[in-house]
Amino acid sequence: MKAILEFDLNDFENDDPSNFEDAVNGTKWKLAMWSLDQWLRAQCKYMPDNEYSKEAYEAYEKSREQLYQILNESGLKLD
Repeated sequence: MKAILEFDLNDFENDDPSNFEDAVNGTKWKLAMWSLDQWLRAQCKYMPDNEYSKEAYEAYEKSREQLYQILNESGLKLD
């Protein structure tokens, strides 16, 4: 199976160059979101005792849940 995306970078009226950038940087966006997810996970799992508070833990946890909700609503997955 093949898929071809075609952009005319000289046709600014019909092809916005930022659409091309979004298409070719999709892997970078996915990696960035995965890195954010891993950072949020680490904040919850390895929060130092001297920084721990229930509010902080719940904020990281809620942020991670929100990230997954946004990804799911957009039809995206990190795996």
